[in-house]
This record gives sequence, C-alpha cells and structure tokens, in this order.
Amino acid sequence: MWRRERRFPGANTAPLSAFPSLAFPCVRLATTRNGAFSLLFFSFVQRLDVSNRSMCPTGCFFSSFLLVLPPSFLLCVKLKWRRILREEEEAWKWGGEGVGSVIPVPIPEFLTLSPSPSPTDAGNQISSPLDFGLFPGPSPTHKHNKLDLCKYNYSPDSNLEGFMDASVMEKLLRCASYSPLHTPKLTSTHNFEFRNPNIHMKWRTRKNNNAVNASKGGGGEVDTAVVEKDKPKVLPRRFQILQGSPMPFGATAQEDGVNFAIYSRNATSATLCLMTPSDLPEKRITEQIPLDQLTNKTGDVWHVFLKGDFTDMLYGYKFSGDFSPEEGHYYDSSRILLDPYAKDVLSREEFGVLGPDDDCWSQMACKVPSNHEFDWEGDLPLSFAQRDLVIYEMHVRGFTRHESSKTESPGTYLGVVDKLDHLKELGVNCIELMPCQEFNELEYFSYNPVMGDYRLNYWGYSTINYFSPMLRYASSGGRNGGPDAINEFKNLVKEAHKRGIEVLMDVVYNHTAEGNENGPIFSFRGVDNSVFYMLAPKGEFYNYSGCGNTFNCNHPIVRQFIVDSLRYWVTEMHVDGFRFDLASIMTRGSSLWDAKNVYGNELEDDLTTTGSPLTNPPLIDMISNDPILRGVKLIAEAWDCGGLYQVGVFPHWGIWSEWNGKYRDTVRQFIKGTDGFSGAFAECLCGSPNLYQEGGRKPWNSINFICAHDGFTLADLVTYNDKHNLANGEDNKDGESHNNSWNCGQEGEFVSISVKRLRKRQMRNFFLCLMVSQGVPMIHMGDEYGHTKGGNNNTYCHDNHMNYFQWDKKEESSSDFFRFCRLITNFRHESEALGLNDFPTAERLQWHGHVPETPDWSESSRFVAFTMKDLVKGELYIAFNTSHLPVTITLPERAGYRWQPLVDTSKPAPYDFLSDDVPEREKEVAIKQYAQFLDGNLYPMLCYSSIILVLIPDENLNTHSRLPFG
Repeated sequence: MWRRERRFPGANTAPLSAFPSLAFPCVRLATTRNGAFSLLFFSFVQRLDVSNRSMCPTGCFFSSFLLVLPPSFLLCVKLKWRRILREEEEAWKWGGEGVGSVIPVPIPEFLTLSPSPSPTDAGNQISSPLDFGLFPGPSPTHKHNKLDLCKYNYSPDSNLEGFMDASVMEKLLRCASYSPLHTPKLTSTHNFEFRNPNIHMKWRTRKNNNAVNASKGGGGEVDTAVVEKDKPKVLPRRFQILQGSPMPFGATAQEDGVNFAIYSRNATSATLCLMTPSDLPEKRITEQIPLDQLTNKTGDVWHVFLKGDFTDMLYGYKFSGDFSPEEGHYYDSSRILLDPYAKDVLSREEFGVLGPDDDCWSQMACKVPSNHEFDWEGDLPLSFAQRDLVIYEMHVRGFTRHESSKTESPGTYLGVVDKLDHLKELGVNCIELMPCQEFNELEYFSYNPVMGDYRLNYWGYSTINYFSPMLRYASSGGRNGGPDAINEFKNLVKEAHKRGIEVLMDVVYNHTAEGNENGPIFSFRGVDNSVFYMLAPKGEFYNYSGCGNTFNCNHPIVRQFIVDSLRYWVTEMHVDGFRFDLASIMTRGSSLWDAKNVYGNELEDDLTTTGSPLTNPPLIDMISNDPILRGVKLIAEAWDCGGLYQVGVFPHWGIWSEWNGKYRDTVRQFIKGTDGFSGAFAECLCGSPNLYQEGGRKPWNSINFICAHDGFTLADLVTYNDKHNLANGEDNKDGESHNNSWNCGQEGEFVSISVKRLRKRQMRNFFLCLMVSQGVPMIHMGDEYGHTKGGNNNTYCHDNHMNYFQWDKKEESSSDFFRFCRLITNFRHESEALGLNDFPTAERLQWHGHVPETPDWSESSRFVAFTMKDLVKGELYIAFNTSHLPVTITLPERAGYRWQPLVDTSKPAPYDFLSDDVPEREKEVAIKQYAQFLDGNLYPMLCYSSIILVLIPDENLNTHSRLPFG
C-alpha cells in the first residue's frame, strides 16, 4: 500500500492516505468542467490526517460521515473519479478541452522512476500517478526506484544530468504533454512514441506561493516545473468513438464504421492502437483509443465501434495486467499485439527477407477490414465423395519457385494456378496445401555453415494467425497492404474448382509460433496466456507439440476460436476441408480441466487432468456436429509428440478420416521384402478393416500414403538406407532414424545400372500399391517424377532446390515414371472396384497364392495376389512378388476368357503400362511375348515386381475388348 506523505496547495494538515481507493497523487486544477467537483471533494478528504494518528474535528466528522454512507454511494464516487481521470487524460493526450497555455505543475516528492512491468525492459520509466493507489495499486512485481526531484535545486541553465538520466529526459521532452495528470510511460525499450509537433517543451524555475514545500511540510515556495505550449491547438479526432458490441470477435466492417471486439479475461486495461502503413515500419502509433471498463467491456470482451476513414488503416491492441509467469500471465503494455481474429496480418513484404534493422520479428499489425467483395463467379463446393479422391500434398512456394516452372509469379498462389493443369493431367482431384495461414518463415533464422545460407521455417508449421492467409505467398507480398493475399488465395480455390479439384488446408491448431516462456509475445500470450495455452500449476508450458507450447484446445474460449476459424475458411475462402496437424493434441484435456464446466455434470470416477486423452473431446464434438463443418473433409494426423498414438481409435463421430501411418509402415516393410508382413499388407489393400471396420467407419476413412513432407521422398526411399541430414547443420541428429527404407543394394545416387533399374521398379511397385488399395490415396509433391532430396528426411529449413518441384526433371526422358503414375491414377478413377464405399467381401474379392485360391499368410511369405470383380473393367488380377526370386504363378481359370497383361512393373516404359498411347503393333508384340505362358494360364513374375491383368473374352483376343462384369 502506498503511504508516501502528500500535501496540496492550501492544505493545513494535508497527508492523504486514509482511503487508498479514493486517494490521488495530486489535486486536480479547476481548469475544466470537473474542477469544481474536484475541489469540493478534496475540501473534505484533505482534512484527514492518518499518518499522525490524529484527525481534526472536520476530519472526524467527515470520517464518521463516510462510515454511514452506503457502499453504492462510495462506488459511484469512485467511478466518477475514474471517469474524470480518463477525460483529463484524453484532454492531455489530444490537446482537447481543459488544456491551458501555461500550467504550473508542482514537482512532488513522490514522482518516481519505475521499470516497466515487463522483465525485458531494462531502463526506467516515468510512472503516471495512475500507477499509484488507483484501482488497484501497483503490481507486486514492480520495484519502484524513488527519485525525489524536489531535493535538487536547478535553474534553466543547470545541467539536467544532475538529477535525471539524460536518456529518460530526452524521452520526456519529446512527449506530447507532461503533467501529474498524464505522464506517458517511458522506457528504454519502448517501441512506440506519440507524435505532436505542435507542442514546445521547456523547463524553467518559477516561484509558486500556492505550491507545497514537501521537505518543509508547509505552504512555502518550491521549485516548479512548467509546461508551456506555444500556440495551443485543438487536434480533432480522426474517428468517432462509440460503445461497440462484444460480438462478433475481431474487426467487423459495417456500413457506417468498424466494430472491434477482443476477449481477454485477465487484462486490467485495453487500448486499441491504430497505425498507418507508413507508421508501422517506423514503430509509431498513429492513434490509440483506451477502452473504458464501464462502456467498452462486456463480461470478458473489450469492444468499441469507430466511425471514420479507415483507408489502409492497421490496428493492434495493448493490454495491461500482471506480468507473473508463475501464474500464467505475460501482460506487457508496451507491446502491440495482433488480434487473434484478424483476417489480414501485415508484416514483412518478401519471403525470407529480414525486416528493418535486420529484425526477424518485425512489428506486425492487423488490417482494418473493408466491405470489398470478391467475384466468385458462382463458385460452389464440388462435394466429391471422399472415396473418389486422389489427394496431392503440395507446398505453395515449392510448387513453382524453381526457375524451370517458367511462371510469371513463381512461389505464389498465382503460380499454383498456372500449374493446375499438371495436376489435372496426373489425375489429382484434391490438393492438400501445406500451412498457408500466416507464419514467420524467419522463426528459425540462423546461419547454416554447411550450405552457406540461412535456415528458415520453410514448411510453415508454426502459426501466427489462424484467419489470415500467408502474406508472402501473394505475388505482391506485403507491398499492397495485404488484401492481395486474400484475393489470390480465393482465386486459387476458384480456379481449382473450375478444373474439378478440391482444396484442403493443412492446419496447425496444436501450437503457435510463440514457443515456450522464452519465445516472442505477439498475440495469444499477450492477450491471455493462461487461456490460450495448456499450463502446469506453476505456469510452465506443456509441450505435447514438441515446439515449446500446446494450444489449450478444449478450453471453452479456445475451442470456439478454432471452430470460428474453420468456419471462416469454409464460408469466406471456400476451402473443402482440413488436415489437422498433430490432431491428437485436440483430444487432450485443457488446463484446469473441470468435467462439470465442460459437460454440465461431474463424471463418475473422473481422473482427468491437464493433458489427459479424452474419450469425447469437446472440440472434436463441436466440429463434428457443426452445421457448416460437418459437411467438409476432416482428416486427422492421429498422433502427437507426447506419445499419444490414435491411428484407428481417433474420436471420429463417423466422419473423421486419418492419416494412416500404419499403412505407410506396413507397405514399406512388405514392398522391400521383409518377412512377416503379408497378412498385414493384405489388410492395407482392403482399406485397413482391422483399424476402421469395428468402429463403424469405412475404407475412405483411411488416408493412405507412402511418403509425405516429413520423411524420405519416394525416390529416396529406394535410394538410401540411412538419413543424410548434414545439410541441416545439426550433425545429422535431426529427423527420423527408422525409415523402413531400402537402397536396393548400394547407398546413394551413383550406383550400377542394375541397381537403378531395380529402384525404378520399386518406385512403380509402391505407386501401384497406393492406387489399387481401398481407401483414399495421397501423393506427395514431386514423387510423380522421382524428386530427390539427397537422402535428407527433414528438410523443414531449406528454401532451395531440395524442396522445389523441378519441372525440367519431369520433362526429361528419365521421367517416364510420371507417365506410369498418370496412367495408373486415371486407371483407378475408371475402375469402380478400386474405390469402394465399404470393405470388400468374398463376393468381390478372392485371395490367391502361387496357385489360385491358396493364399500364403506364413511368416516367410512375400507374395500376395487377389482378384477383384469390377463393374466397369470386368475382373482384375493384381499380384505383388516382393521376393528376391522370380516366380511363375498359376492364374485362376475363367471358362471362355483369358487374362491379358495391362501393367507389369518389371518392364521398361512404355511396356510397364500397355495403354492406348503405345502403338498397336508394339502392344501386340509385347503381349505375344507372354502368349506361351498365358495359353497355359500362367504368368512369369520377376523379383520385386507387381502386375495387373485384365480378363477378356477369348474369342475377341485380337480386338482387345473387355467384358463388363455383371
């Protein structure tokens, strides 16, 4: 409690400390409309003398009078004083009513220099009297260093360094105003300054008979600081300020203005900061608007409505409150914070380029929205059945950044649009965009001595804002203030839909870029850290993401935030679904888990604690039953870095799909010839019924993949036994060490011709398996032509050729693999039986071994074959021989029909797939080479090969016609 003795002009006994909630550090001058009330009130209160443990009769009477007053009256007085203070502060800030041309200001003893609430502020700051004894007192974490200016005798010619640090004085002199009523907080690390060039400051000595000599305790003469304002000028506000509405969250453009609303339960004050694009790089605030707790706060939501010209205007927030990490609070009023609901974030202009002063974390701001309408040209959701999808995992920048792409805007949303026809040719009807929500690619910025360049956060799995598209993926970057990113992303979705391609987003709601307690503070942590992050009892950050923090997904506020974000991308940006990175985190209990608050009643024997897996996670429940989100594709990466692995058991509500990591691992093991996987491989071919059938799900709930962004590419999977991550500059310690890969006999790219041939064969085997399996296949960008990263399975930090799609490689003769991929993908689309809505039964599917109807599920078996009845293609025979030995198999007999080869991965192009692009004569020659085997209902298979045969009528052999089944 603050008990410094304070005396006021005309006071006889003047210590004022009896009622801290009513105490103020100075008398208010009668220069405003509130002055009369001010003096009247102090004429009573100043009679109190608690420090001397005595009270004059008037004081006794007034004290007794206060004791009989109802609390409601005292509260009204308190609120009246708060309103007066805020009005006075506004007058001092903006040069409004109540500012005289010359105002004598007593320099009281209690004027202090105190450090900023933030532990990062090293310098002192001149504290406003608002910091002392006013609703409430200073934070317990503040350590005030008293500086009694009245002890110093100074004159206009004296050296100010004698009583004040020069840097502090310099900042004081450039303030818009100085008085006990408004003294802006100043600190050596303060990033922003107010600009008011119309005010001229100077110090002078003046005798003031009414001032109190604090050292003598009487009414003598004291030195006084005087603020002079040459040519006083009233500066009009740029915006009309109204109360506003607490909903919806974020900045919402309306016909006559913009409504701002933001949630913060634990902040004690909030200020809306407005900036122009020219002020942002200079770290200046154009205008700031304090939000009143009475009129601009409803519950835990701060809000305000502004009318005015918002052209190119940016905004952010400042919050005050406790800086108490052990309690989970990181409030720092010197920081400008991003609105979590901002739809457009402005920061650096160019990808990978440092900001001003070589800053990796340049000041960011939110764009005030406008009512601009995008021309969707009647775009509607494609709403493909999920079983019909072929997904393509794509990195927006990497897809066209390579010079061989020859696009006008390489590495951008527009660049992707230029190359959508490639995906159409490949047979892709759904793209999954790696993170496109705003992130900072300079987050990991550091010199890499191995490559001679700098590490970046290239993949983007570290979100800054969940509503705004990545600014630096736009063709103009941030040069046009941000809207280009929104429009270009929308254009990408619209153009993809025109070509029959759905767009999914890879989203990261498991953690943010703010990291752990040592990370930056730019949004969530400064707004309300204890709400947005999963915390231990003493404020430590849980780290189930492996990236320093864990988003508090099942907290009521946070889960509503996530749902609002997803809805925005569906309704406003027209995306068709989402893949959730480390989705198992979204099933963990939030901080201070309370089942009664979540479910409405306590659960019997509920032992759930923070981070515990939940059987019915509230967030997954909300998404699954949301009227908008229930109809889009929802894909979970069903594991996290805390050891929770939920493939096959992720809470699904009948609509969630999963990245099937078990499919990837099993297929890799079997194709490279590992014993003991034939039975598990057969399950994978059927859509993993062992994982999904019992829970009531379907084959399309399994997203099948061989390779993805993290791990080996398809080409590297057959080229390297071990990871080669030295280029990352981490001594090859990063990345997965167990890749289930096989180099086919020799490590690396420079090998014998026979090894190269085997590798191409294995690549075709993997791709064929992916396309004939029940479920939804996913292709990783570049695998269709055999992209290599040189054995690096963790290229998160490389903005170079390792991660760029190389279009020239696709066009080379060696890219015959692309032809194979294109043909087998389109064959899947044409075949009714390769994308079933339910798991295949014996009516359609029959298993075989080296002889018909005799499958071998032994530990040593490396051969799996089956026939599948197809309503379009007739009957298909598909077999995989992953042994190191060739084998001649006996085919099932079908009276009046014979088997004809279509695909054989052991043959070179174009004979690996006998499609219509092979000249008819060459096709007949290729088939006749096997005539002697086929006549005997046999077929020879080389080691590590796979085949597809099609049943055709025997009498029409020469016309190659096929019999439709059924």
